[in-house]
Amino acid sequence: MFQKFQAYLLKNFSDLKNQKILLALSGGLDSSVLLSLCLKNGLNISIAHCNFQLRGKNSEDDALWIKKLAEYKKLECHIKKFDILTYAKNRKTSIQMAARKLRYDWFNELSIKYNYEVILVAHHADDVLETFMINLMRGSGLKGLVGIPQIRGKIIRPLLPFTRTEILNYANENNIKWREDASNAKTDYLRNELRHKVIPNWKATDSNFHNQFSTTLEYLGQAKIALDNVIKDFKTNYFVEMEQEIKISVDKLKLLNPINFFLHALFANYGFDNVKDLNQLLDAQSGKQLFSKTHRLVKNRSHWLLTEQSEDFHKTYIIEQNFKIIQVPIKLELGLNTNLKIADRNIACFNIKLLKFPLTLRKWRESDYFYPKGLKGKKKLSKYFKDEKFSLLDKEKQWLLCSGEDIIWVVGKRVDERYSIEYNKEDRWIIKNYD
Repeated sequence: MFQKFQAYLLKNFSDLKNQKILLALSGGLDSSVLLSLCLKNGLNISIAHCNFQLRGKNSEDDALWIKKLAEYKKLECHIKKFDILTYAKNRKTSIQMAARKLRYDWFNELSIKYNYEVILVAHHADDVLETFMINLMRGSGLKGLVGIPQIRGKIIRPLLPFTRTEILNYANENNIKWREDASNAKTDYLRNELRHKVIPNWKATDSNFHNQFSTTLEYLGQAKIALDNVIKDFKTNYFVEMEQEIKISVDKLKLLNPINFFLHALFANYGFDNVKDLNQLLDAQSGKQLFSKTHRLVKNRSHWLLTEQSEDFHKTYIIEQNFKIIQVPIKLELGLNTNLKIADRNIACFNIKLLKFPLTLRKWRESDYFYPKGLKGKKKLSKYFKDEKFSLLDKEKQWLLCSGEDIIWVVGKRVDERYSIEYNKEDRWIIKNYD
């Protein structure tokens, strides 16, 4: 196995010899063999161990065993305890998902702090098979069936070509010690049940099973690459990036076939994984919208508008009279008294005697109204938006400058008649909008 591992590294990861490496060491068979192979190859290894405190004294013994191993082999060692039960409960997630999140977040922190260029983990061919089976049973799409990636960011899995049997044989032949996790023998978890009951029977039907399975994964991987390119081309051509949103043609979406597959592939990464809702939005009336945890999709006539969730819609920003420039939430230059083109909508001239400081900047409310300069009387802001053909997103992006409860400027659009003053008057107070 060592020669095969050495050749695999040389072909796929030749730079590892010159890199600073963090190896995730649980103390079990797989990671212990990976450590042995890496040291035998002369790699610059440090180790990291997560103590999830799930097995009482055994968890503490694992951590102590790894600490002593590191001292014996003169390796830098990082060990951290996690209160995984509290973490999983607070986030309403499974122990397995919580462990994965905590583990990889910590590895990333270590890589930044200690300049580790690569993180090695000990997933192997049987792990890929088990993951394939789990995702198959859960109705996963092509992404889930392709399996565990060889590389993801800094993470590398150099044992993927090797089976559990090969790893065990190598450990026995080279007198490698490891810690046995008794929970791996139980069938409480789906993965363990597949490992001990289902997959052995499946393998027994064909001695060439792993080679055939690897070929199947290779074909699935090629299919995924082809489909990813189709998705990428569509987004390049029809996801039109505007200033704060992405505009997508509904007609172009409707031409995609099969529509359910493409809707999921295009929008799942934005948190929209309910294909039924996406289908309904295609034919919904203008103004209808969908929300994910991070994004929003709005139907705007013949297009969808995709935006990130806004955190400042209900915020109010204060502007004191002595302010000269503000940068947040938009850039305004205040109290100007220069030769500006007053016809520019981004410049507003106010009667300073009427202003009540501090002024405020905020977004619109349903009950808002103002007195648009050049028109007679007051007008509801919603009616003004409609007349100006504002989309829903245009309305939500629009900032209002207020004096007390009065809107004195729909910023960059229209000044309120009551507060407006001619440019050449003495009591003028000028603001310029740069956004």
